[in-house]
This record gives sequence, C-alpha cells and structure tokens, in this order.
Amino acid sequence: MTTAIIVLTAVFFLGMGLCALAVPAAIGKPFRIVVEAPESRSEIRAVYGGFGLAMAAVLITALFLDGLRTGVVVTVAAALAGMALGRVISRLVDAPTRFYPVWFYFGVEAVAAALLFAVA
Repeated sequence: MTTAIIVLTAVFFLGMGLCALAVPAAIGKPFRIVVEAPESRSEIRAVYGGFGLAMAAVLITALFLDGLRTGVVVTVAAALAGMALGRVISRLVDAPTRFYPVWFYFGVEAVAAALLFAVA
C-alpha cells in the first residue's frame, strides 16, 4: 500500500511537471491564467514543471533508499498540505469559486497529503 501511494503521487507530479514544461498555457487555462509572455511561461515551467519533476524524482528515489523514505514522504506531504491550505486561505479572502478547478485540486492535494502522512 505504501509503495502504491508513493508511486501514485509521483505519477501525479510527473504528469503535472511534464505538462507544464511542454505546454505551460495548459496549466494556467483551468485557472483562467493567461500565459502569453515568455516570463509567465518561464514561471509556470519553473514552478509547476521543475517542481513537479523534482517531487516525482525524490518520491521514486525514496522507494529505493529506505533511509530517505520517511523524510521525503513527510516533506512532499507537507508541500501538498501547504498547497491545500493556500486554497483555503484564498477562499477566506476571495470570492467563492466553482468546484473545478480550485476545489478539485484542493481535494487531490489534501487526500494525497493525508495518505503520505499516513504511510510516512
């Protein structure tokens, strides 16, 4: 079960990272972020692309290095929990939003964080 949770989370990050690197506008589109300038594409590639690939890499590495597993899993879980918390804070200070994409991704982040904390 632990391996499946780690792999599933890694696949999520890998998919996000590859999509952000290849088609940065696709990442922004559900959130109504217009990605026209090279600077905005660079930001999406760095934050969503590079971060996503790095998270996938450390999660997969943690499967093979038992001494790192707990630290990596807790760190990625904390990052996901922080992302979910950011969405809650945004809801408190901004207008309500539709379920997709904000609350859909909140759910993904919160569930993934909880599962990773549980197997850490």
